[in-house]
Amino acid sequence: MASTEPLRPRMSEPPSLHGRAIEDLKYIRETMVRTSAFTAVSGWGLVVIGLVALGASYAASRQINGRTWYKIWILDAVLSAAISGFAMHRKARGVEMNLLSSPVRKLLLGFVPPATAGAVMTLVLLRVGAFGTIPGTWLLMYGAGVVTGGAFSAKVLPVMGICFMCAGCVALFGPASTINWLMAVAFGGLHVIFGGIIIRRHGS
Repeated sequence: MASTEPLRPRMSEPPSLHGRAIEDLKYIRETMVRTSAFTAVSGWGLVVIGLVALGASYAASRQINGRTWYKIWILDAVLSAAISGFAMHRKARGVEMNLLSSPVRKLLLGFVPPATAGAVMTLVLLRVGAFGTIPGTWLLMYGAGVVTGGAFSAKVLPVMGICFMCAGCVALFGPASTINWLMAVAFGGLHVIFGGIIIRRHGS
């Protein structure tokens, strides 16, 4: 005999609380990464960059040939970029942050255009023989890149960028005898000092 009991609709099984909690936490974490400042800039990386720059400034100051002076600093720039990339990657892995996340893209978007402009201006100044303005241009454009890129990173970075820009102005309008000292103080000393500040505030 067929049952006369009315058919009840099947209720889908509700998702487990554990699964929903994991999804909610993942969403919150991704949102925080997108909106928070990128603090994976390595303080130790900046310190190492500064120490390398101090060595480069000493070697460059002992050169009589101007071309060798510029080659030393260009080599220093290449080494610094490699050190910075490695240190940031290592620190980002330590805090489980994706280097392709939105804060990183904002950091690069702020820093790369002024740095590229500085590289192009270096070629132009070398071509026209305006060698004395190149160090000031480096300091000024690097500082501008740190200010704009640092707006999406550790709050202390824009301050470091402004210090670089001030050093660049002095190098451009001041006596040529101060160039070696300015390069050492800026690329060497400022990186060490502000790297130490980042280590203390953000860790490694």
